[in-house]
Amino acid sequence: MIRISMSLSSKLLKEFDEILKDRGYNSRSKGIRDALNDYILRYQWMNEMEGERIGIIAAIYDNHFVGVMEDLTSVQHDYREYINATMHIPLSEKQCLEVIVVKGDANNIRELTEKIMRLRGVEHVRLTSTGIKEK
Repeated sequence: MIRISMSLSSKLLKEFDEILKDRGYNSRSKGIRDALNDYILRYQWMNEMEGERIGIIAAIYDNHFVGVMEDLTSVQHDYREYINATMHIPLSEKQCLEVIVVKGDANNIRELTEKIMRLRGVEHVRLTSTGIKEK
């Protein structure tokens, strides 16, 4: 195995340690490996999508981060032909949830999701998707 080092905020490390304890982990290293494996699997799943899809993109962002709302709106306008609906939900004084219902080619949905992921101020993005069967 290879050793690495990383920097984390104390809040993130505390939350991670609490989850590890709740799940019965004896080692941070094992928890980090499992988290990385999950991240890799989700990335591979997203890249393997093909064809017509319908799905939901859920994005949590810091609404105090300068420009994030404008950037999120701009990206949505660029992909408006694949967006069926959006919903904005304030979660707290600082955080908001943007729910975006999408339909179209998997490549375009993946591209939209990844552009949202890269926006500064966006904290978490999750795509849930399924194929569309023609009857």
